[in-house]
Amino acid sequence: MTKRFDLGYHLSEGFRGIFTHGFMSFAAVCMIVACLLIMGSFSLVAINLEHNLTKLERDNEFLAYIDETYTEDQARAIQAKLEALPNVATATFITRQEALDNYVDQQGDNELFEGLPPTVLRDRYSIHVNDIEQMEATVRLVEGVEGVANISAALEVAKGFVTVRNMATVIAGILIAILLFVSLFIISNTIRLATFYRRDEIAIMKMCGATNWFIRWPFVFEGILLGLMGALIAFGLQWGVYAVIVKAVAETDGAQLLELLPFQSMALYVLGIFSATGLVIGVGGSLVAIRKFLQV
Repeated sequence: MTKRFDLGYHLSEGFRGIFTHGFMSFAAVCMIVACLLIMGSFSLVAINLEHNLTKLERDNEFLAYIDETYTEDQARAIQAKLEALPNVATATFITRQEALDNYVDQQGDNELFEGLPPTVLRDRYSIHVNDIEQMEATVRLVEGVEGVANISAALEVAKGFVTVRNMATVIAGILIAILLFVSLFIISNTIRLATFYRRDEIAIMKMCGATNWFIRWPFVFEGILLGLMGALIAFGLQWGVYAVIVKAVAETDGAQLLELLPFQSMALYVLGIFSATGLVIGVGGSLVAIRKFLQV
């Protein structure tokens, strides 16, 4: 029997194996789809959680109050010093009058605040940072700027954002790794069961002088085809499920604070990951499954 690699032969044998053992192939594809959907769902949750936490980080700010003895021009002159500090993204100046107007608007129709002079408040800067993890260090730098009298910063909230983001990243990574291992185990056993029915065929080929890789290649291509088939089906289902969730979130008042990324912006990434994972599961499962039957 020739040892030359024949792509056409191995590919046709891979197709034949899928249709010859239709039910087992169907079971393998279903398992791949289920595993990819679970991993994909966890991945999309992690991506959207990271996006929303990053958005909250951008919205998080702290206030730097200017010495009350400073005139408005002197207070405005500090802006360049603040924006020159490391990790400061923007420093927006807020006059006493603007601060008072904002405060009155927040209190609603309350006559107690009518006629208050702007001098009851201080000029201030609203400061946004580039990296929320360095917010505490940035606050200390701002405190050291001449003319800054006081700081109002929710450092505990900032630390909470960082903790949640880091925990979400670690948990998602661990879950995806576990699911990948479980998927490979399940698929290898599913394909092993299908291979069991072809053990006599493998034994005959071995006795005729076929090399191990000549026997393996049809199973490898069968795994490739099953993996890609499962990946494409899982991709379509994932898109549909995600669209339903996005619509449900948009129609829920309490969940409107969440900003879910459009699936189109992640489609190529998801398709690439699904295809690569499907190939790893399919090919890896086939190689693991056939290993025992080659020991003839």
